[in-house]
Amino acid sequence: MGDACCGGGHDHGHGATAGSSSEAPAGTVSLGLRTDQINVTDQAVSKVRALLEQEGRDDLQLRIAVQPGGCSGLRYQLFFDERSLDGDVVTDFDGVGVVVDRMSVPYLNGATIDFVDTIEKQGFTIDNPNASGSCACGDSFH
Repeated sequence: MGDACCGGGHDHGHGATAGSSSEAPAGTVSLGLRTDQINVTDQAVSKVRALLEQEGRDDLQLRIAVQPGGCSGLRYQLFFDERSLDGDVVTDFDGVGVVVDRMSVPYLNGATIDFVDTIEKQGFTIDNPNASGSCACGDSFH
């Protein structure tokens, strides 16, 4: 039984890495995490700020959404967005706006967005306590 999203057979639990097939690092520190909203680490905020500076635009925010799809039923989307949708929840992290749409909020409350930059992998990771299971690629859950 191959995994529909990336062919691996390992379950990486709650860790999710955008663009990578590895799980989140085990040594992630949990300091004062909010359970009523999304959390973004300082490393992730710094990376988002750097990417926004590269774009040369100050009207963009990081949008995090949960969409149907993937091998486990739901998948994450992270992208820059200039739109403001009805019901959006916007959280400011040291000057970086992070937007979650109304439908995605229940799936992402308490989740932590991090950015990992090591010799083995680079990319944004999502540690989501709401995910009951995930596929091997880590960017899909149910």
